[in-house]
Amino acid sequence: MHILLLGSGGREHAFVWKLRQSPLCEKLFVAPGNAGTALLAENVDINPNDAAAVAAFVKANNIQLVISGPEEPLVRGLADQLKADPELQDLLFFGPGAMGAQLEGSKDFSKRFMARHGIPTAAYQTFSLDSLADGLAYLDAHSLPIVLKADGLAAGKGVVICTNREEAKAEFRAMIEELKFGEASAKVVVEQFLAGIELSVFAITDGKDYLLLPEAKDYKRIGEGDSGLNTGGMGAISPVPFADAAFMQKIDERIVKPTIAGLATEGIPYTGVVFFGLIRVGDEPFVIEYNARMGDPETEVVFPRLKSDLLEHIIAACESRLAGQQVETDARTACTVMLVSGGYPGDYAKGKAISGLDKVSETLVFHAGTKAEAGQVLTNGGRVLALTSYGSSHAEALLQSYAVAKQLHFEGMYYRRDIGFDF
Repeated sequence: MHILLLGSGGREHAFVWKLRQSPLCEKLFVAPGNAGTALLAENVDINPNDAAAVAAFVKANNIQLVISGPEEPLVRGLADQLKADPELQDLLFFGPGAMGAQLEGSKDFSKRFMARHGIPTAAYQTFSLDSLADGLAYLDAHSLPIVLKADGLAAGKGVVICTNREEAKAEFRAMIEELKFGEASAKVVVEQFLAGIELSVFAITDGKDYLLLPEAKDYKRIGEGDSGLNTGGMGAISPVPFADAAFMQKIDERIVKPTIAGLATEGIPYTGVVFFGLIRVGDEPFVIEYNARMGDPETEVVFPRLKSDLLEHIIAACESRLAGQQVETDARTACTVMLVSGGYPGDYAKGKAISGLDKVSETLVFHAGTKAEAGQVLTNGGRVLALTSYGSSHAEALLQSYAVAKQLHFEGMYYRRDIGFDF
């Protein structure tokens, strides 16, 4: 099978690593890819959001399957645009159309969806410029802390947690009146704060049936002890110690099943991944958010624990025959530590030479923000490399990843030394 994978991060390198293990994978292209994906596939200089360029490449290279790593092409309706092309009627596309991608593309849509289907989530109200005064009055009566979420895609930066009402009102005004997060914050969801511990659950679905992949927990804050600014993710672990069989059963029955059934009931076609961003409050699971694709850096620990053929699962989903599939999981622990550029998640420099990659053998090195130039691998993003190791425990796997981190170097390199600290 000829496959085109869209994206350029650590998630996409993990996809490439796993897809390459399948005997069904004949030719693999990545658009635009990075220095890591180039080791296992052919990078092509195409913007994943350019539907016309993607379609032209698919036709010219006999592509049979397109997989979208990031969310933006999905929310923009790439799947719909390709399927509308008379020449691409047989193309398989792994990722929902624009209607299904609203689960991630609109916080208000996803909250209303959960309310309709009785899926546990935090209480909320949505406001826009027309209802600004009502929103300010709502904040005056709201319990603290207050969670403000931009309705649309904001590159992971559209969530603000405010500890007092004056701060909340100022942020609320900035989001709506000044479009702090662009058009994404023209509508703002004001949400109840839930105190608990988070985890991520992933389901591959054909819109009727689904397969649950190994669960994971990521670490978003830049600083140790979960302090400082939010990032795209500084590391991840799988399995999650508190997600025992009984708790996972609650998630399946109360959240996953009603979500997939709700999509079918509402006539929303959905082929791809539903990412459930969850929080455990006491002994109960609640949905914080949906995403319409795999997470990053969670993918870098989930795929290494997936023993069964990912490509076989993806094709089965695209052909609406998931019912006969089964996931096989590696019993070992997988932990990833993210190496990031100095200054991230604020301003950072690119183009720093990375040394030591040739010394790594036991640990999986997934490239996130890299490029190859003049025989060197250079930094090309805030998050640069994800180091994933196996172990019989989290401590063992993390020790291995940290040992490798000490062998690698680029100017300004930083990483958290306490991934998995809460366990």
